[in-house]
This record gives sequence, C-alpha cells and structure tokens, in this order.
Amino acid sequence: MVRLLGKNIEELQGVAAEMGLPRFAARQMAQWMYEKHVSSIDQMTNLPKAARLRMKAEGYEVGAVQPLQTLRSQDGTEKFLFPTEDGQCVETVFIPSAAGQDEGERHTLCISTQVGCKMNCQFCQTGKQGFHGNLTTADILAQVVWAMRERTLTNIVVMGQGEPLDNLDNLLPALNILTAEWGMGWSPRRITVSTVGLRKTLMRFLDESPCHLAVSLHSPIHEQRLQLMPAERQFPIADIVETLRQRDDFHHQRRLSFEYIVLHGMNDTPAHAKALVRLLRGLECRVNLIRWHAIPDVDLPGSEEADLLSLRDYLTSHGVFTTIRASRGEDIMAACGMLTTQNAKR
Repeated sequence: MVRLLGKNIEELQGVAAEMGLPRFAARQMAQWMYEKHVSSIDQMTNLPKAARLRMKAEGYEVGAVQPLQTLRSQDGTEKFLFPTEDGQCVETVFIPSAAGQDEGERHTLCISTQVGCKMNCQFCQTGKQGFHGNLTTADILAQVVWAMRERTLTNIVVMGQGEPLDNLDNLLPALNILTAEWGMGWSPRRITVSTVGLRKTLMRFLDESPCHLAVSLHSPIHEQRLQLMPAERQFPIADIVETLRQRDDFHHQRRLSFEYIVLHGMNDTPAHAKALVRLLRGLECRVNLIRWHAIPDVDLPGSEEADLLSLRDYLTSHGVFTTIRASRGEDIMAACGMLTTQNAKR
C-alpha cells in the first residue's frame, strides 16, 4: 500500500495526474487529509467515485492510524501508543491546559520521530532501549492528524522519542506540511523542535525551517555534560551556543530555549548557575528548568523545589529568562524523559 499522508502538494499533483484528475484535485486531497483529517479515500467525496475506486485498486490509502493503546493520567495528560509503518511502536503525549495556568489555554502534543534513540542520555528512558529506526514523514504526521480529530491543539513539541535532527530528512517534510497554507496551516511559532545539538543537521534545520528550537543543555560544564550526554563529545555545548550566537533570527523570527533537568548537588549549585550565565550571556534565549523524573535502573538525585526556585531566580536576575516546567503525566510514565516502547509488542 502507498500512503497519501505525508505527501506534499507536488507529490499529490503527481497522484492526481496518474489518476487522470486535474491538478486542483491535489489540493482537494490535501484538504481532506490535513484539514479535515479523514482516514479513508472513500471520505474524499468531491473526488469522482471512479477515481477513488481506482486509487484504492492501485494500492493507495490515506495511511492515518489509530493508537493501539491510550493511557490517561490523573492530571488529564494522555499517552498514546502508535503503530509505525515498519511494524513497530512509538509513544505520543497530549498535555491539556492545566487549571489556573497563567498563559491561558495551552494544549500541547508531544510527538516522536524515532523508535528509540542513539543519543543514550543518562536521564532518558528512550535512549535505554537503543535505536530501532526512523519514523517516516507519514508516521510523524499521523500522530498529529489523529490527535486533532477529537482534541484542540495549540502547540506541537517535537520532544518525544528520538533525536529529531537525526531524522531530519523525514522531519522537514512533516514540518512543511504542518505549516503550509495547503497543508495544516500551523504557525511555525506554535511548533518547537528539540535537539541535543547535532551541529550539521542543526544548521540545516535553522536554514530550512522557521520553527522554534530547544536545545538539551543539562550542564554548562563539559566534563559533566559528557557524563550525562555522550553527544557532548562530538557536539560540545560551548560550540553549539557559539554557533547559535551567530544567528540573527532568534527572538523576532523564532524562539530559542534550553532544556535543563535539575539534579540535586550535581547541576543546581551556585557554581553551575554562574557558569550558565557565562555560557548564555548575550544570547536571546530562555531556560526551562525540568524536574527529574525517576526511571528504572538510573540513580540520579532530583532537586528540591527550593533549589529550582533559587536557580530560576538567580538566572533571571542575571539576564537569563528562566521558567520551571510543570511536571505532567508522571503516573503514566508520560513525563519528560520517561517515554519508551522497549516492551511494546509489534
């Protein structure tokens, strides 16, 4: 079967030509998939019935999928297990607006780009399962299409399973479809892509996509970041920050943020706070402090609330705007760093 989901407007024009349809039929197919989120070619009712029958006979399908499992947290967060094109599974998380949230209604979908991950960060359960393959563009979009059928989304974060910039050839087409006028029409300001800092693909992402960027930092000290994140050996955070400092498209065109899991006595000390200020001085950015969520077989000490507040206040008072990210979905293993499909059946 050939999935229509994931095809851009030029590719859909090719399908239309193959089926003997006019070029504008490509936009009709795109509208059905990316705006109306249909799951079947039969639902594309403004296409001739003969063309729909021929498309199915020649192996075309929409390619949208439903989750194999849904888990719901006591705080309203939902985690979905989606099948992939190659018969594996990934997890996706929907985080609804929290009661009393200061920034108004914010309903976020956290999507995955790989089955497992090559980066093997010490604090992340996804890396512990190893790498088992890249998601296709259709796999990436299927998570969004299904969620939008019954849920209101305001933001998408590409922070689920995998290193997004290690699958850039499939991610960029997905971002294009998400933000295109003929596609899903999302503002790039509503989409954030996270990375450990793969320099070559980072530069390509910045050149080819206007979406926001989040960099996993976790320590401003080379030796310690290397212990937490093996990618530091090839992609030192100091080099990544200097590369980003040369860009002039942050703040006005896109937002730059740094993710920082706070560990007691390890990266929350006054020395670390001062080093963070030195590292990020003059860079238009924000820091998101994240609570440590315990995962099996990893012994790391989470910081106390007072430590997070102290670190936040120090950084903010020294010109580095800093927030503390609310912890959501921990009871269903859906919080930051907890996603895995290690034991999921195909």
